[in-house]
Order: sequence, then structure tokens, then C-alpha cells
Amino acid sequence: MNEPLNYAVFGAGSWATAIVKMLCENLDEVGWYMRSVYTKEHLLKEQHNPNYLSSVEFHLEQLKLSNDINEIATWADVLIFVIPSAFMHSELEKLTVAISGKTIVSAVKGIVPETGLLVGEHFNKHYKVPFESIAVIAGPCHAEEVALERLSYLTISCWDATKAQNLADSLSSDYIKTKISDDVIGVEYGVMLKNIYAIAAGIAHGLGYGDNFQSILMSNAIREMKRYIKKVHKMKRNINHSAYLGDLLVTGYSTFSRNRMFGNMIGKGYTVKSAQMEMSMVAEGYYATKSAFLMNNKNKKKADTPIIDAVYEVLYENKNPKKVFKRLTEKLD
Repeated sequence: MNEPLNYAVFGAGSWATAIVKMLCENLDEVGWYMRSVYTKEHLLKEQHNPNYLSSVEFHLEQLKLSNDINEIATWADVLIFVIPSAFMHSELEKLTVAISGKTIVSAVKGIVPETGLLVGEHFNKHYKVPFESIAVIAGPCHAEEVALERLSYLTISCWDATKAQNLADSLSSDYIKTKISDDVIGVEYGVMLKNIYAIAAGIAHGLGYGDNFQSILMSNAIREMKRYIKKVHKMKRNINHSAYLGDLLVTGYSTFSRNRMFGNMIGKGYTVKSAQMEMSMVAEGYYATKSAFLMNNKNKKKADTPIIDAVYEVLYENKNPKKVFKRLTEKLD
């Protein structure tokens, strides 16, 4: 009989905390790496994360907590990374142990800025992890609703169906429904792109556009996502699946969405820097916008992406959001 696998989460934000909660529903012990000594000490004393989802209380006997990334990476067989993409490179530089023989799971909703690679691609290229051992967790699922134990859905993508199902089983519960997929690249791009569209939805809201325009924006966004993903990874996929369309809708419309919140602040007149300072969480879509825009423009036959282009102009070329979105309205149908 096979020994049970050790699962560990890397990161201490809201989504990392939610994933630890899900795993604790099924596993006797869960590894948890966090950079902050304060967060670890607070958890040991008060049984909850002091900064995120503080209503979630953990049974400490289930947690293997550490501020040493190598300790947890050595112990775990399945490594679930939930570190914001902006900090992923610097955190991974602390690794001194080999992870090429382990299963690597990305729950990071963005691109590694230093390399311009999706998280799975980054692990494959720089840490020699085979693509068959890389999985992606997609929604639609907000950490805040996991904390409230509201019914939520996850899609687990991996080329190895057995690994995907094992991970899905470890995350499933009465309030978490899971399914598996083999579209690893498409799902990871979808997870990245939907944050850009959520920023667009937030900018539109901040500018005073109503529900009618938002519906047009989201309708165009899913078609734009389909065009973009088809250019980078052509395979048969249903873009209306919950991992793509569902995740896009919840991120674009929900008040829990940090990317929509970020965009809303930009639409209301905040500068990028002031909006980032105001928020306590990282808006992954900010970094994803630049990467997606540059990657698309490197292609000889680039995808038609008016929404991504508009968000890039606002965030990186400091163009007036009102004027940019007025032009955008003429390109949507």
C-alpha cells in the first residue's frame, strides 16, 4: 500500500490560507511555509492568520508551520505555491533543495515578472520539474467564501490525471466541488488573463459605466481570452467551462475581487502607485497586464486584444482612463 503524500502550502495570503483550510478538511497534517515570523507566532498563539481570513481557526496539531522554505520543501511531496507572482522569484531563490522529483502546484494567478513565464513554465525551465508533475488550481472560487464555507468550485489541471485526481480529492469537501482537466497551459493563461479583465471591469465601474456596459465588456472579454489562449496553445477546449468563463465572471463582478477593486480605484482617479499603497493585497492583474501585452506583441500574428491593450495604456503608459475607455467602447460589440 502506498504511503500517503505530504501536502504543503507556500504563502500566507488569503488564498493560501483558504487552501490550507481546504486541505485540513481531509488531511491529518498540512505543511505551511510563511515568510513572516510574526504570522507564524501569531498562528501558534491564536490559531488564526492575523492578516487574512482571521475568522478561520486551525487545529494546530494539523499544521507543520515553518519560516524555512527548505524545511517544508524537503518534507512535502506535493508543493502548492500561493506566493504572489511579484515575490515568487525572490522566494524561490531561497531554495537549496531539489524539487524536480516532486509534484508542483500553482495557485498563483499571474506571471513571474523576472522571467515573463507562467508559473508552471518557470518551474519547468528553472527547476527541471517535468510538465507531467505540474498542476494548476483554478476557480471560480474566492478565498473569502471558502472561509464562510459557501459552496465553491475548483478545477484542477494536470497532464497526469492520477495526480490531478489525488489533488482534487485532497481539496474536496461538502462545500468544495472539484473537477479535473488536462488543459494545463490554457487554464493557467485563463487564470492570468481574467485578472486583467477584472481590472478593466473595475476601471469601467470607477468611471461610472453601468451594468449594461459591464455585460458587454465581459462578453467581449471571454471572446478575447479565447483568441489569446488559442494563439499560445491551440487545443480543443470549451471556453465556457467554469475554469475560464466562470472564473472570469466571479473575478470581474465580485466585491471580493482585489483586481476589480484596484481597477475601480484607477477609474476614480488614483495613480497606480497610490492604489497599490492603499490596498493590503497584491493585484496580480497589474503585473499580468504587462506580460500579456508584451507576449502578444511578440507574436507575428498577434491576437486581437482591445481590452488588454486599453488596460496596458492606462496602467503602463499613464493615459487618461476616461479617454482610453471611450475609445474602447467603439471597439466592442
